[in-house]
Amino acid sequence: MATTATQQTSSGGARVRVQQFGRMLSGMVMPNIGAFIAWGLITALFIPTGWYPNESLAALVDPMIKYLLPLLIGYTGGQMVHGKRGGVIGAVVTMGVIVGSSIPMFLGAMLVGPLAGWVLKQFDKAVDGKIKAGFEMLVNNFSLGIIGGLLSVGALKGIGPLVEGLTNILSNGVEFLVNHNLLPLINIIIEPAKVLFLNNAINHGVLGPIALEQSQRVGKSILFMLESNPGPGLGILLAYWLVGKGSAKSSAPGAIIIHFLGGIHEIYFPYILMNPRLILAVIGGGVSGTFTFQMLGAGLVASPSPGSIFAYFAMTPKGGYLPMLAGVIVATVVSFALAALLLKTVKKNDEEEMDIEEAAAKVKDMKSAGTAAQTAATATTVAANVRTKANVNKIVFACDAGMGSSAMGASVLRKKLQSAGVNITVVNSAVSEIPADADIVVTQKTLTDRAIAVNPNAEHISIDNFLKSPKYDELVERLK
Repeated sequence: MATTATQQTSSGGARVRVQQFGRMLSGMVMPNIGAFIAWGLITALFIPTGWYPNESLAALVDPMIKYLLPLLIGYTGGQMVHGKRGGVIGAVVTMGVIVGSSIPMFLGAMLVGPLAGWVLKQFDKAVDGKIKAGFEMLVNNFSLGIIGGLLSVGALKGIGPLVEGLTNILSNGVEFLVNHNLLPLINIIIEPAKVLFLNNAINHGVLGPIALEQSQRVGKSILFMLESNPGPGLGILLAYWLVGKGSAKSSAPGAIIIHFLGGIHEIYFPYILMNPRLILAVIGGGVSGTFTFQMLGAGLVASPSPGSIFAYFAMTPKGGYLPMLAGVIVATVVSFALAALLLKTVKKNDEEEMDIEEAAAKVKDMKSAGTAAQTAATATTVAANVRTKANVNKIVFACDAGMGSSAMGASVLRKKLQSAGVNITVVNSAVSEIPADADIVVTQKTLTDRAIAVNPNAEHISIDNFLKSPKYDELVERLK
């Protein structure tokens, strides 16, 4: 038993570290997705092969991808570590890797932005309380300038060429997979990782930088479509709608709209977790969809974020709609067929008419990041901080990126509170940015420990499905 507990602790700790690392990578990109979409639209419209070729307007494409986007990533990475000062030095040092390389430095910005913020943070800690009155601004400005200048020179001469070499190696690896028709096999890794809530890390932290470099060279990239393809998830939800049972069947139509049209892929993860065998269906859908994309030469000009079919249409280059739609449809059909077959073969004694929250809880150990002791500690903390109506002014929904599933959950609870005549502020945020004045924090089970670490004074509520949870009604009744 001790060995098992130790193994669980090691596994859970490793999973938390991977999720945190992934959160850091995606956290540098997600706030800047609007800028990436702007670049993608300008590229799709005005380059020589675009919808409305215009040499003058196309001049925006190269500076945006080489300078604007990496600088935004570097600033955001530094800000995540050390606030505005970290953001400024992150942008300064990112300029070093940009000049030190001949390719877009997205990976370089992800590396030096947080690193520069961390170095400045250590300096500020070392001199805290030791600066004579009246010299604070002088020291702050010159310390940032001197440290930023030195780090940017180091980035120019060392990190820039190193990251360029690494990027070339990764790009060559992708080219090898493409040339040998092996790219679809990547989905065997991507689809299970998505269900463990690593989707943003994979898409924006790993595939995105390589895809953008490829898009700049050839005008499109299939790598944008590996993780974001809405087809596999749509097939799962269609199968639950048509051959499923209980509350999962009744909630599937709404989930389809949110997933396929809204682009919130997290909505279908609990449907897989309630029947883990369905991971085979999304793997089949992902592999077949990517194979179709590759055979027909599909690609997008920029990241479709969120992964909505509308975003797919917006980011598809001229003449690429048929290959794009074919890949999405094939992925949907294969995923649906496999999921329907697996759902029909579920034994009744295994199913037991569980609703989606109960079933997701049954398999929560698949993605649980804590041990039994940590769970007990979490329960103690939650129980100790239960709030009443008199001392609840703000409820915060938190998810990994703070933009998708948490916004959806906040909207659902907000409507329930308004219908009950309860006037309480309900907002959403990233789990690492939960505001200090939050009275109640609602997260998915895998993120609760991280949420408590950020704001231990709030009441924390763990749920499995942001779209539908019985705890919403319980909370509304308590706050009436």
